[in-house]
Amino acid sequence: MAGRSVVVGVGHYLPKRVVPNSEFEKTLDTTDEWIRTRSGIERRHFAAEDETTSDLATYAAKAALQDAGLTADDIDAIVLATSTADLTFPSAATMVQANLGMTRGFAFDVQAVCAGFVFALSNANALILSGQAKRVLVIGAETFSRIMDWTDRSTCVLFGDGAGALVLEAQDGAGTSDDRGILSTDLHSDGRYKDLLYVDGGVSTQSTGHLRMQGNQVFRHAVEKLTATAETALERAGLNSQDVDWIVPHQANIRIIQGTAKKMGLPMDHVVVTVQDHGNTSAASIPLALSVGKERGQIKQGDLIVTEAIGGGLAWGAVVLRW
Repeated sequence: MAGRSVVVGVGHYLPKRVVPNSEFEKTLDTTDEWIRTRSGIERRHFAAEDETTSDLATYAAKAALQDAGLTADDIDAIVLATSTADLTFPSAATMVQANLGMTRGFAFDVQAVCAGFVFALSNANALILSGQAKRVLVIGAETFSRIMDWTDRSTCVLFGDGAGALVLEAQDGAGTSDDRGILSTDLHSDGRYKDLLYVDGGVSTQSTGHLRMQGNQVFRHAVEKLTATAETALERAGLNSQDVDWIVPHQANIRIIQGTAKKMGLPMDHVVVTVQDHGNTSAASIPLALSVGKERGQIKQGDLIVTEAIGGGLAWGAVVLRW
């Protein structure tokens, strides 16, 4: 017997305001065709003025709990991945904890930008395997619309707001790759690449700042590093790409998604793609895509899934799990 962290519920939330590509044509030298061709994005959602990251996270968490048939009283811990928390402190996770009426256990944030959910999932898995928690609510939530430079057409058209969540539960497995749950993880970072993707503000500068990105360089690193981390995670689980039912990648750019799938030798009909509907929601994109994939009927119990992501840092990683 072996302990496994099994997904027992999943949910997501997107703000009500939908922003199509055509809206940017009014203020920028860009077109719907230009945005679609280069990113695959058709629309994105922006949070309302009074809507915070913890609000989005709470809605997604409630949906995941409902899907699992559980309540906040059943949860031991919350791990929330975000780069756009409501306040410098306390953590957005503790705000979600309060919103859910959860007065036990513990909650904390993880910050690894677009790779945040992979890092959060790995941390939650470690909490379960070490016996510190039986059920963990893992959330990715972002309000990237708050850190956009609306004059920079190379970045502001790419990002959106949203949240996704899942519930991990400790269950017994046989210790083989046929088990349900997380089978392996692989995490990396390299701070030498900070200037490729960052926000030019923060507490020390007394400013919020705006997102800055060297898109071509990020693209080059993304396909190479995402393929390598996915293959490493599969190897650790005793599997290979031909065993994969679904890649559920970070939804940043359709060309990165296509390039990674091609290098892994998998057709696009084995990839869950949602980027067209919500753009790059950073740490929220993988749980959001998992929730939508299940909702569409693509992801079914027993399916082998690889999730992979890369973000500022650079930070990147992958998780292999059986649904």
